Amino acid sequence: MKLYYSATSPYVRKVNVCAIELGLDEKLERILTDPWEKDDKLLADNPLSKVPTLITDDGMVLYDSPVICEYLDTVHGSRVLIPTSGAERWNELRLQALGDGILDAAVLRFLERKRPNTQQSSEWDGIQQDAIQRALGYLENKVNNWKSYVTIGQIAVACALGYLDFRFAEDNWRQGQSGLTDWFETFAQRGSMQATVPKIPQ
Repeated sequence: MKLYYSATSPYVRKVNVCAIELGLDEKLERILTDPWEKDDKLLADNPLSKVPTLITDDGMVLYDSPVICEYLDTVHGSRVLIPTSGAERWNELRLQALGDGILDAAVLRFLERKRPNTQQSSEWDGIQQDAIQRALGYLENKVNNWKSYVTIGQIAVACALGYLDFRFAEDNWRQGQSGLTDWFETFAQRGSMQATVPKIPQ
């Protein structure tokens, strides 16, 4: 399998964490890509020019991290990260959506800060920041009910919290979130998380 990736994408990190947790890490050939530069190879496979994009062994193209993660969860023959049916499945997919939603809001904040100062909107930034804070408060109230084993929802949330540390450390998301902080400090020590800590390319 081939994976188009960028070194700092939190969505790519989520896919990589899943691959490691599923024992598929060595089956991925990673292709470093800058989606902002309209890479011809990436565009040929994904008209959106976004990462992560996965090319399966039989040539099928998959994009968007939830789709790729679900595919990887079937490759080894049995579901591990995503339950197949019932309330547990929908609970995990909802938790994944919440983690991805935090990422969406954080990425929008990051992109807004890359605009010229005269074009930046503090109101827009505040809307995204408020959404993140509401989501963190929700997670704080739910974290003690999470499964003791690794799930797709937990991976999504962990990658979102890691991205907040990476891009918005000054915001200190941990303030007022003691339960979520304790959970993340433990989860972040997993080998899959340690191996995928984002770094600015040199």
